[in-house]
Amino acid sequence: MPDLSARDSEHLSRYDALVSISKTLAGHKTVAELFRVLADHLHSVVPFDALALVLHDAKTDEMRLVVLEPTDIVPPFVTVPVADHGPAATVWETQKSAVVSIADEPPVPPELAYIHSLGQSVACLLPLTTAHRKLGVVAFGSRSATSYTDDTLAFMEQIAAVVAIAVENKINYDDVQRYEGELRDQRDHLQFLLDINNVLVSQLDARALLKAIFAAVQRVIHAEHVSVALCDPESGLLRLGWSYDVARGFNKSDVTIPLDRTIAGVALSRGAAMAFRLSDLEAGRQDSAAVMKGYGLESVCCVPLVTRDRKLGALYVGKATPDAFSEEDVALLGHASAQVAIAVENARAYEELAHANAQLADEKEYFERELQREFAEIVGRSRALRKTLTAVNTVAPTDSSVLILGETGTGKELIARAIHKLSPRRERPFVRINAAALPTGLLESELFGHEKGAFTGAAASRSGRLEVANRGTLFLDEIGDIPLELQPKLLRVLQEREFERLGSTRTQHVDVRIVAATNRDLERMVEDGSFRSDLYYRLNVFPIAMPALRERVEDIPALALHFATQCARRMGRSVPTISTTAMDALKRWSWPGNIRELQNVIERGVILSAGSDFVLPLQDVQPKAGASASAAKPAATLKDTERDAILRALKESGGVVAGPTGAAARLGLRRTTLQGKMRRLGIHRPTY
Repeated sequence: MPDLSARDSEHLSRYDALVSISKTLAGHKTVAELFRVLADHLHSVVPFDALALVLHDAKTDEMRLVVLEPTDIVPPFVTVPVADHGPAATVWETQKSAVVSIADEPPVPPELAYIHSLGQSVACLLPLTTAHRKLGVVAFGSRSATSYTDDTLAFMEQIAAVVAIAVENKINYDDVQRYEGELRDQRDHLQFLLDINNVLVSQLDARALLKAIFAAVQRVIHAEHVSVALCDPESGLLRLGWSYDVARGFNKSDVTIPLDRTIAGVALSRGAAMAFRLSDLEAGRQDSAAVMKGYGLESVCCVPLVTRDRKLGALYVGKATPDAFSEEDVALLGHASAQVAIAVENARAYEELAHANAQLADEKEYFERELQREFAEIVGRSRALRKTLTAVNTVAPTDSSVLILGETGTGKELIARAIHKLSPRRERPFVRINAAALPTGLLESELFGHEKGAFTGAAASRSGRLEVANRGTLFLDEIGDIPLELQPKLLRVLQEREFERLGSTRTQHVDVRIVAATNRDLERMVEDGSFRSDLYYRLNVFPIAMPALRERVEDIPALALHFATQCARRMGRSVPTISTTAMDALKRWSWPGNIRELQNVIERGVILSAGSDFVLPLQDVQPKAGASASAAKPAATLKDTERDAILRALKESGGVVAGPTGAAARLGLRRTTLQGKMRRLGIHRPTY
């Protein structure tokens, strides 16, 4: 069954982190507020030990250092001229990110001196740039020289783009606050850009994104339509992807037009937002004119969407009246292009990954539904178990003999029953006999039947399991324990489909499928002469290996919950909650007794669980020391077992009850539950 790749999962996680940091940064209005929280929030998405901003002052042409972390350090300088050509100035001028190793020997550039003083070995500098200006540089310092790989650097550049927008918006917001009375129109435009950033970058769903764009545009321009078209660099086509307007709501289209025949191609080639009238396009660019007519638009402002590394596409803002866009409107939409481009790129990538994830989820659900239908009694979906179930599906429709191999307690009988249920014999009996559970004389009678008087106590004739299983399936469990003297008779059944009852000379014919199981090494038994080779080869037509529980650790949570539910229902209790700590302990244990051992441990835990929390008997999932000595001790009561487990947990935690390493966590209990049990058992918290 296909799984979502680790790389796709990492990309999806990064886009989620990018949205989260965007939402967080957007929630702080002023530059001072932003500077106070920036380092804390960037720690969740970017690796660094020190952080600073080096901002360009256009009036003085100087680079100004703002140290964000550590907060208690005195910066080595406040400003330095751009002409000094330090690494920050170079990154700002070239707009190319750089990873700089900080030498131990002087001279160290001023903007890296504080990073060097903290013992950092490498600095990562990224340009802070928006559609309006080059703000400066963000500098990350790290003690590890391997912190900034190419993949990490590419993601950090996206983070830098979001931080740049946030910094610019906060600067703009501060300016608006200072000059609100004099620059009301400019304030409205800047507020529009702030709204664009706050709303758009937080949206990953295409439908919500288009509605957010439309709502933001409506507040300042009163448009009737917005849409996004995306470029396909390989084919040279422009796909009219998402649209939202008053009349139709949200729509998704797969219509494609050659880019060079669209107004988006014109705007992208010029690198600026442009306004177009329908009447001007009907002669030269009929494809774009046809689209405008389809939406009932007379004028459109086309905004190129360009990211750092490619031409993404275009944003269309449309109105039903000609000459509807002023120069200020076009300039304002152009200023928002960087934010819209980031939002659209994130939404498109998220849509692709979400689609892939949904497809995988559908396939997984279908596969699990099929498994559930065919193997309702078998719990687990691990790769090892699925391999076994695939083998069952393969052999079940045939009439071949099957030999199930595996350790004790792995569920071999369930597999035998599944083979029967999936076979054409499903309407006939499934008969089981355990060769290890019966003495030789009784085993022969149980298997082949007997006549009246065949042996002492045979007061009447009786059919054997072979006759009962006629036209059905006979499951021979522990086949390795069948006595050597009975093996020829069983071989005759497999070869000739015939046998005689014990004490009879009349040959009977039987149509039965043999499924055998063992936890023993039959090949070695053949070598030492305790098992017939011809019988082994007759049984071993289609071997199926049952995985041990330690080989299917991912199935333990489902099995534990299944057994806990079964046991709780039998006892008339609510199903206890198995904590993460208890589940981790179950997953770490090697389970020499396999599923049967797990079932017993869970049943003991349910018995010990007086409340809603599952009490894991830790002694059952830990190596046993001094087994011979403990065997001589009298059997402990449940109360004694519970008391010993609590005292052991208190000792291991140093007497601490609460907290991640306390006794409650070790037992998989809530603090209050453990304290209640301690009071009931008269246990006082010791001091170690």
